[in-house]
Amino acid sequence: MSSYLTKLNQYKSMWVLVFFDLPTDTKLERRAASKFRKNLLNDGFGMFQFSIYTRFCPSRENAAVHIQRTKRALPKKGKVCIMQITDKQFGMMELFYGQKEADLEPPSQQLELF
Repeated sequence: MSSYLTKLNQYKSMWVLVFFDLPTDTKLERRAASKFRKNLLNDGFGMFQFSIYTRFCPSRENAAVHIQRTKRALPKKGKVCIMQITDKQFGMMELFYGQKEADLEPPSQQLELF
């Protein structure tokens, strides 16, 4: 019975994902983008990638609260997408981490003696 409740919770608990592409050409735009990111962090979101923030919510109702807060903080310019998925769907995500390219060291100069 407990596995049934666990599966049920995986379908009731939600993840809210916020994707954004905000302009940063002017000082005012950079300030607006920074304020938006800070609002997400203050509301419990974490950075998943540079312009993707996620937040776990135990219920759809709780997710709706955080979605409304995010909508109230939308900057005037740019593109923002808010998506919600179940914990089960989030758990099926496949993540791949490639190796970070190492900086090539410049070849050392070889001294030639005549």
